[in-house]
Amino acid sequence: MPSAPPSPSGHPGAGRPKAPPHARPLPLRVGTRGSPLALWQTRFFLQRLSTFCPVLRAMDVFEEHAIRTTGDATQAAGTRLADLGGKGLFAKEIHEALLDRRIDFAVHSLKDLETDLPAGIVLACTLVREDAREALILPAGTVVDAQDPLAALPKGVLVGSSSLRRQAQLLHMRPDLRFGTIRGNVATRIERVRSGDFGATLLALAGMKRLGLDGEAAAVLGPELVLPSACQGIVGVTVRADDVELRSMLTGIEDADARAVSRAERALLAALDGSCRTPIGGYARLLEDGQLHLTGLVARADGSFLLRRAISGARGDAERLGRELGASLRADTPRDILA
Repeated sequence: MPSAPPSPSGHPGAGRPKAPPHARPLPLRVGTRGSPLALWQTRFFLQRLSTFCPVLRAMDVFEEHAIRTTGDATQAAGTRLADLGGKGLFAKEIHEALLDRRIDFAVHSLKDLETDLPAGIVLACTLVREDAREALILPAGTVVDAQDPLAALPKGVLVGSSSLRRQAQLLHMRPDLRFGTIRGNVATRIERVRSGDFGATLLALAGMKRLGLDGEAAAVLGPELVLPSACQGIVGVTVRADDVELRSMLTGIEDADARAVSRAERALLAALDGSCRTPIGGYARLLEDGQLHLTGLVARADGSFLLRRAISGARGDAERLGRELGASLRADTPRDILA
């Protein structure tokens, strides 16, 4: 089990050093969702930033601001994200806090961040990517064939998912499966399967690893079987575009590989410009020779249509590769899917 990043001790109260004249006001306020995974990611980011800038750690200047987003507020309703507006639901209120200067930077799961950010906000930093693969959650004791993990799913079993991307890919391979909406944090979704509400679900392995729950996975599905969401496993940090000081500071902890693959994947999404109801997958990786290999996918939610293609090129051309692959997929996808 990975050790959890330390909880930052910067909270309002006596004892914090005052900012020197003409310096940035302290504390530095970081916005995040309030879920266990979001808080883990935020503390991981602050740990990295403190390591790069030890003076920040010594001065104890960080302050967390957990912000309830529209996506969080609708968790209990059991409504699909696609029916509520899709991407951006987990960021809207955080964007507003950033623009209103209630926080100084914000930490996001990059897969939940829309490709077109509000005016005045920029993606300033991407952190090293965790395992982007999908985890298959099954009832305890289920025997799984590593060569054919989906064979462990009984015919007609009810699969819990709020992701049309996952649903489309599974139905393309197993049209007999049934799907029901499942929402909630990682631990809640695992418990819904353990309690018998659902016969299976898929989760991002990255989140499970960060929370020390990866041992709950019955099998890990590689991208050749189930293509991940674009930017799955990558943490992104946004700031105000005019905050030159923080933008400069964050370049010191930027992971160059994560930046390259995320640029390709986000460019793919932007080129497809599908609605939130469109099942789209994207996964880029860097090959041993330094080339970037990008795979993209577009499908119907019922699995009756699935188009998957790949492209390779120089990592410096990440965005161009994403645009080209997106254009190729769009050209051969029925119009109604990307409407």
